[in-house]
Amino acid sequence: MHISRSEQKRRIKEIETLVVELAKLSSQVIEKCPCSQEVKELLNEASELKGGAKKRQLKYITKLLKEQPLEQLYKYLADRKGNELVKNKQFHEIEYWRDSLLNEALEAKKQCAAEFMEWTEQWDSSVAESIAKELPGAEKNTLLRLAYLFVQTRNPRHSREIFRYLMAIREQQRFGK
Repeated sequence: MHISRSEQKRRIKEIETLVVELAKLSSQVIEKCPCSQEVKELLNEASELKGGAKKRQLKYITKLLKEQPLEQLYKYLADRKGNELVKNKQFHEIEYWRDSLLNEALEAKKQCAAEFMEWTEQWDSSVAESIAKELPGAEKNTLLRLAYLFVQTRNPRHSREIFRYLMAIREQQRFGK
């Protein structure tokens, strides 16, 4: 799946929010954080800084963390401060999947029209396959049907239904089915 520049910026902003919240923790709590010693030291330094220096430090830590898996950090922070960051991250992830699926469906219909072919509910979708891999409970046929209905009618109800469907599957995963 291709990630647009806007989406890349949103993801970096989410990581930056995580880093800001981590920097607010006490040094004893930071020491127990599941990250490298370098990041721990940088977070401790950031808590002592003010103004522009602090912003630069936080952006640098964000840069270090952007290529690493962050699930353990989100879980650690959720245990300390609550699940708000995790919920926001999941919300944006599901929005991205829905938008990607709908954009691919619109392009597929346009392609079929250009080739004078009939577009059906069983169209080929790499995005639906990616979603099914990321969310094991998601049924590819359901996603294809809902995207097809949205493109045919442009009714936002179908878009919202895709979002609710993906959110429900994510919740099932989180609570162990």
